[in-house]
Amino acid sequence: MIKKYFHLLRRKLAKVWLDINLQLIVIGVTGSYGKTSAVRAIAEVLSTKYSVNKTDLNLDTIYNLPITILKTKLWNEVLVLEYGVDHLGEMETHLSLVKPKIAVLTGIIPVHTDAEHLGSLENVILEKRKLVESVPDDGLALFNYDDENSRRVGQELKKNKLFYGLDRKADIWADKIEVTPAGTKFFLHDRLETMKIETRLLGYPAVYSCLVAWAIGRYLGVEKEKIVASLANLTPLKGRFSLEEGPLGTILVDDSRRANIASVLAGIRSLVQFPGRKVAVLGEMGEIGDKAEELHRLVGQELAKEKIEVVVGVGPLTRFITEEAKAGGVKEVFWAKDVKEAADILKKILKKGDFLYLKASLLRHLERIILLLQGKTVKCNEVSCHYYHLCDTCPKLVE
Repeated sequence: MIKKYFHLLRRKLAKVWLDINLQLIVIGVTGSYGKTSAVRAIAEVLSTKYSVNKTDLNLDTIYNLPITILKTKLWNEVLVLEYGVDHLGEMETHLSLVKPKIAVLTGIIPVHTDAEHLGSLENVILEKRKLVESVPDDGLALFNYDDENSRRVGQELKKNKLFYGLDRKADIWADKIEVTPAGTKFFLHDRLETMKIETRLLGYPAVYSCLVAWAIGRYLGVEKEKIVASLANLTPLKGRFSLEEGPLGTILVDDSRRANIASVLAGIRSLVQFPGRKVAVLGEMGEIGDKAEELHRLVGQELAKEKIEVVVGVGPLTRFITEEAKAGGVKEVFWAKDVKEAADILKKILKKGDFLYLKASLLRHLERIILLLQGKTVKCNEVSCHYYHLCDTCPKLVE
């Protein structure tokens, strides 16, 4: 009860603080995927011209918005916020606190469509579109053209808007994409001009983050050369398609902090561009309701299409992944009931120089596999839990 009243007080203080900071340009980012990366890229670009504050805590948006607002300084000129929702009416709660002048819809897919959350894809669309609809007439809304639902919402919106993506029909689009362990390169096309972009971010999701950061940067008057330079400075966040030294002489591609159908497919398509042998270790995607079997099978089909050499599924739902991968021609396919069994499999098959790819929803905690391969004690074999922090900080890990 005390926490509830403290949170309400914090929201009221945040509202007062926003009324004082009238100079702020508020930018809001929502979508089923890519929000955090987009916020980082936008803030990096705009910081070359403005004083910027941004969402930087891995908390529920209900708490994160007022916390971030209260961290805003009087001299800040731009505030970049992540608007996450997983229950009906939640976006209205966010917007009652702060409405953006510029809004981004990264994409909408079946995430949080289970009965405990939004319940259906239609409800996900209903909630997320509220952000772009809140943009004032003199503002700007941006939409991922490649995402069918985002594109449809954008086409229906009768306000100032831009589309970005890989499709040439978008206002700002990218082609000639190269993904290497050193970073991602592509050509950005903005109407009549073309720019070569290089970033240390890895994979196709990085391209979308750079495109939307470019669009907002140019809209707010940032010089082209400064945008290109700032995008080059971006590096991956740990657990979001980041590279590091892996166990048993492998190269770890850690993408285990989030998983939904869009990010998993993008991860596979990015991974396949790396040289050498790829070992994909995939846990379950959570909170996808009655689409669970269909979407996990789609992942297996993609693994086969992209000819990933080795596939290891972890957890009951990944049976569908391994079935499709094997049917599609992947020769080395394994299934494990939990992380311990997966680690035992990997100890036998991993080779020095392999790219070891980890991908699953956060609460599947695939990072335990790495701890096991490093010879550490891990007594928790749960397929899923509600501990939101990394497992090596969990008191139950070695009980």
